[in-house]
Amino acid sequence: MSEQRRVRIGFCGVGTMGQCAHLRNYATLPECEVAAISEPREDTARRVAARYQIPKVYGTFAEMVAAEKLDALVASQPFTRHGAFIPEVLKARLPVFIEKPIAASIPMGEKIVQAVRDSGTFLSVGYHKRSDPAVMAAKKEIEALKASSEIGKLTYVRILMPAGDYIVGGFDDLVKGDLPKPKFDPDPAPPDMDEELYKTYVTFVNFYIHQINLMRHLLGEPYSIKHAEPTGKVLIGESAGGIPCVLEMTPYQTTLDWQESAFIAFERGWLKLDIPAPMALYRTGRLRIFKDPGNNIAPQTTIPQFPFVHAMRQQAINFIRAVRGEMAPLTDAAEALEDLRVARQYIRLWKGR
Repeated sequence: MSEQRRVRIGFCGVGTMGQCAHLRNYATLPECEVAAISEPREDTARRVAARYQIPKVYGTFAEMVAAEKLDALVASQPFTRHGAFIPEVLKARLPVFIEKPIAASIPMGEKIVQAVRDSGTFLSVGYHKRSDPAVMAAKKEIEALKASSEIGKLTYVRILMPAGDYIVGGFDDLVKGDLPKPKFDPDPAPPDMDEELYKTYVTFVNFYIHQINLMRHLLGEPYSIKHAEPTGKVLIGESAGGIPCVLEMTPYQTTLDWQESAFIAFERGWLKLDIPAPMALYRTGRLRIFKDPGNNIAPQTTIPQFPFVHAMRQQAINFIRAVRGEMAPLTDAAEALEDLRVARQYIRLWKGR
């Protein structure tokens, strides 16, 4: 695709996350043109189109795809219906962006992965933390340190994610209509879970799948769950290379803050990430890097500075770049499916079934 032409995007749904996490970013990117939206609530669709100066509105994505010449689709939908909806979207044979997780169960995730293969295109899953400038810088530094052995081997990764205010005003400009949300049947529960266990799994996936994914990203290799302590506050894993990893899940919570962090240890140094609230605008993460290489070299702590580009906006930029063929999607369908498998391992260890 020519870099001179703007990428034409169609939106499948413009509800809360569709608007506030995604549309307002795509609509203001110079390299992107939001050509059309599809939304079953006609009043919401018209008001959103007016706000963002979007020329075409359709009641369904099928009508939109049939009428418009598009380069890619953004389909922000409840993940509990991805198994039914996303394979239909992929029949358009266009690159598709969806919110995390890929689905609410492994069988539905496998169905979507197969639909991606059949489509001949790609699916990018919205793990926006990978697009935070601080996380991107940390990932680059981790890989450089692993290659150079400047401060030894990678030894440990820990992620802390206490509940808090993840919105921080990010929904203040939400455009609302008067019609109620349409009701759709959710995807069926998987055969290996009863109703109670499936509810527990979906809740865990909804709240912590970002961290399950981020753990693999920081480790740079697959990992599996080895222990789930009874209160549901801590899980312990081990990477394919034998590196221990820990996720602390809301050992405490905050009301007016967001205190998510990641700690990546090497033999003679570390990286610390402070990750902003998901919906925080113009706020990037913070990164500190400590190196104590020895050999009469003075220890040093560096604190890189980053532009005020929040993760959701950078995620939109990264998807456009992937559509143009300039980079691979940061999380594709196959890797997103692995997150569901890791989550199932944890639930099985925690609940014993």
